[in-house]
Amino acid sequence: MKSSAIASAALLAATLFSAPLYAQEIKVPTQTVDAALRAKLPKEILDAGEIISVNNGSFPPYEIVTDTRSLTGASADLAHAIGEVLGIKMRHESVSGLSGMLAGIKSGRYQMGIGPTGDFPDRQAANDFVDFVQEYVVFAVQKGNPKNIQSLDDTCGARIAVMSGGSAERVIKQQAESCTKAGKPAIEVQSFADQPTSILAVRSKRSDAFFSSQAPLTYFIQQSNGELELAAVGKSNGFEDLFQGTVVPKGSVLGEVILGAYQKLFANGTYAAIMKKWGLENNMLKAPGINLAGKKQ
Repeated sequence: MKSSAIASAALLAATLFSAPLYAQEIKVPTQTVDAALRAKLPKEILDAGEIISVNNGSFPPYEIVTDTRSLTGASADLAHAIGEVLGIKMRHESVSGLSGMLAGIKSGRYQMGIGPTGDFPDRQAANDFVDFVQEYVVFAVQKGNPKNIQSLDDTCGARIAVMSGGSAERVIKQQAESCTKAGKPAIEVQSFADQPTSILAVRSKRSDAFFSSQAPLTYFIQQSNGELELAAVGKSNGFEDLFQGTVVPKGSVLGEVILGAYQKLFANGTYAAIMKKWGLENNMLKAPGINLAGKKQ
């Protein structure tokens, strides 16, 4: 991409996020330190006095990145509350792309990714997921749904934007193969590094739809001045139960500590307050858990 195109994309993204957020005026309770949970933290974290949480760009209304180390949104509120429970500072850093985020956690450069990130059995081989939400995958389309996308089966011949390296990319590529094998028009899969770039492709009509999680797409649609709408809501769209959570290194003691912190936030009403604040009531779980994907609920 030429530098002028990159600059234009950045300007458009800045414009998109300049709109007021739809967070409700709900007071999030202040937490007290849980000494027992804090004592379980790895020594290197206690010595540093902080946990470095990595993200791979804006994933509103969960993660909204304003610069490389500033984060707002539901996940930022949850991270802050977890930090209070553990008596530790949460430091946020951003990388480009999901693969970069997961690689950074695996290498030990970052201790966790607050997420939520999609929990899938194949990802559990190298990561543990402390799941705290359930998500649904749908399409953001231009107003009026000109391609009449009512489900995943209707995407043959369409230009579909997805986040590179994400689960939706994998599913839409499988669907593209199905279209070709059935003798139907091919799907043009357009992979982008982040959510804002993907949604801008639909707004500029370079893509027919953006295939991604329902919660952030709802946010983007609210910010689109009536240009976009959701499509294929209430359909499985290639996914079983989809759990998302905080990513930690495989087998790390930090996973159990973070789970304990979430359990406390669930029990004392903080989790519900934060989810309601950001309009995420329909994505709430009754209880958090580790690696829920693939387990019978």
